[in-house]
Amino acid sequence: MRHPTELSVLTGVRLMRIRIRPAVFEDIPALRKLIDASVRGLQSRDYTPSQIEAALKTVYGVDSQLIADGTYFVAEVEDTEESAESAIVGCGGWSKRKTLFGGDHWNRRQDDLLDPQRDAARIRAFFVHPSWARHGIGGMILETSERAAQRAGFTRLEMGATLSGVPFYQAKGYHGLEHLEVGLSNGETLSIVRMAKQL
Repeated sequence: MRHPTELSVLTGVRLMRIRIRPAVFEDIPALRKLIDASVRGLQSRDYTPSQIEAALKTVYGVDSQLIADGTYFVAEVEDTEESAESAIVGCGGWSKRKTLFGGDHWNRRQDDLLDPQRDAARIRAFFVHPSWARHGIGGMILETSERAAQRAGFTRLEMGATLSGVPFYQAKGYHGLEHLEVGLSNGETLSIVRMAKQL
């Protein structure tokens, strides 16, 4: 079965095309805006405003190592009727490195390479713009990431999921391993769930 890297979505009366492609360094400014909008718009039911603000400064953010490794993807939307410029509305990827979560400014990174024979690849840094939530974008990026990790020889996947993301990942076959409390710069903690899936 062929998995799509393009999807057409009807929004109101307009047909929009969404395509998945590898992220490039030129995307970083747009990714920063997307991550900020996603966290503020989609995680407010699970985290307090102070947790969100501190997490945006401490944990969340662009991981340029994923872009350099070619394992990070963006979802671009194009207006098929007016051929307007495309916009990035989602992002996410996988990693062959030990870091479970966190952007460039996260101070507990472990960039050592994983061994596909004994380690699980990491599913990393998924964000969708609130205006484009529940359009299948996260699922498209996740399938793209899982297939790429499998082609690289990995048979297991792990992630550090936000509380907001847990239901989505459970629906995609992931199960919880443990709850973690991530220390933030303001002294608070951010609850996440380490999850896994066998390919």
